Amino acid sequence: MTTSIMSLLSAAALKEHTANGTWGDETIYGIVRRHAGERPDSIAVRDSWRAFTWRMLADAIDAFAADLRGRGVRRGQRILVWAPNRIETIVALIAASRNGFVCCPSPHRNHTVEEIVDLAERASCAAFVYQTGFGSDADRNDIRAPTRVLPSLRHFYELAPLGPDCADKAPFDGLLEHPVDLAGKPVSDPNCVTYLAFTSGSTGKPKGVMHSDNTQLVSAHGIANAWSLGSDTVTLSLSPFAHNLGCGTLWTSIVAGGTFVLHDWARGESLLDRLIETKTDYLVGVPTHAMDLLAELKSRGIAKFDQLLGFRVSAAACPEHVAAELLDHGILPQKGYGMTETNGHQYTLPGDTRAHIVETSGICCPGYEIRIFDPDDSDVELPRGQVGQVAGKGGALMLGYFDDQTATENALNSDGWFMTGDLGVLDDEGYLRITGRKKEVIIRGGHNISPQLIEEIALRHDAIEFAAALPVPHDRLGEQACLVVSLVPGRSASAAEVLDHLAAEGLSRYDMPEFWIRLDRMPLMPNGKVQRMELVRRIRTGEATPEPVTRKETA
Repeated sequence: MTTSIMSLLSAAALKEHTANGTWGDETIYGIVRRHAGERPDSIAVRDSWRAFTWRMLADAIDAFAADLRGRGVRRGQRILVWAPNRIETIVALIAASRNGFVCCPSPHRNHTVEEIVDLAERASCAAFVYQTGFGSDADRNDIRAPTRVLPSLRHFYELAPLGPDCADKAPFDGLLEHPVDLAGKPVSDPNCVTYLAFTSGSTGKPKGVMHSDNTQLVSAHGIANAWSLGSDTVTLSLSPFAHNLGCGTLWTSIVAGGTFVLHDWARGESLLDRLIETKTDYLVGVPTHAMDLLAELKSRGIAKFDQLLGFRVSAAACPEHVAAELLDHGILPQKGYGMTETNGHQYTLPGDTRAHIVETSGICCPGYEIRIFDPDDSDVELPRGQVGQVAGKGGALMLGYFDDQTATENALNSDGWFMTGDLGVLDDEGYLRITGRKKEVIIRGGHNISPQLIEEIALRHDAIEFAAALPVPHDRLGEQACLVVSLVPGRSASAAEVLDHLAAEGLSRYDMPEFWIRLDRMPLMPNGKVQRMELVRRIRTGEATPEPVTRKETA
């Protein structure tokens, strides 16, 4: 079966971005091979058990690419990866760059087996890399049986969990069937689609975001240059590769040529000790990670921690007091903004004022541009200083949504600006301040939760007449989900029963509401839709009080 992927890439865009230097002619694999030639014995990547030099990493990529090619996987075909943070994911991502495969690392520990099977089927994946026992419902469901019957999926790499006995094991140890000389000549085109990331956004059905090496490298080059990251920089990402922030941090580290440290230690272990032990000087995470680091510093009586040259805090809005506390502890925050569709194009700079760092998301990277448009008319641009919908255009923009031309077209205005759904304002110096969201999505500790999905599943319960899922503020996580319901007259349902219903219908425990409100009568608009802003007002004024709820899972 031949594979063809429609994208937004055009001859005009290619000519423009190449002429102005936004796009180059080097692939991500090409950068790795260059480092392997220039500094073969320097450490490129490490986890808790293993460390690989640039030469070892490049050789491992060649070996995996050869095995895929030997099995018959062809350029443009998709590789799905579902595993905790481990070096095999890095190898798979860069093997895609080498041979023109398309790697999808989006499956997260939050996902269920059913959701992964759906992603694999929708993307017609040819190969599947996974770790046994991983995922939201791994204790109840096995990923192997339902994936073996998918018509496109024929090649499987089952990874065993890592441990102390893995120190000398190469990636995919014991799983490769074909010699490295089958890898073939590396693809030299950095503009073909090599990365596919599924993002839920504000709707229940995930959309597949397509990127090339060049679209991913724009912000990586921008951050590495602006923050003077180089071959001596040790980068640690607290975000998994399932999130674009994790992959973007990997590309930044590869561009810099330093060492990339994977976050693979158990929950509850000390982040501070890991930073000290690895000599990390560039840290990346979400606001929750920043709060956890601050809490650990305070608990250990450490007033100043000056090891880090920067801490990028992105994926969700960073509270101003958190950025200020980082500064007070001697840690320079790199406030940021971006999306899976646009990569991490926005960031503050090392020499910025305290006000810019605390109050804004920084300026745009070279090769990308943002503007503000009327929230009610995406074709009307607003002057600087006015709040409106944030939109972007340039070399960091995705190449479209996989197999969804309608969604791709709907994401752009008539002049090709990508409409983010976020509200913000630009000052005279080009610094962006996010003020809210036009689209509905709950961001819990950097994890996007779809209100629509929760509502759709809740309404399948025969006792629920109306349902609305809303964000409620949380000091550490930013937001949590609150389910507001009204019941069918004469019917009853407890919070516990509704949570059990949500779980039975397939809602991940990571998307489960943590608060609930039951109303006798739901406020409705004239068209019969739930009046969401009225619910927000009632919660804010105390007229309606969210009650904490927790589902008790049974074995």
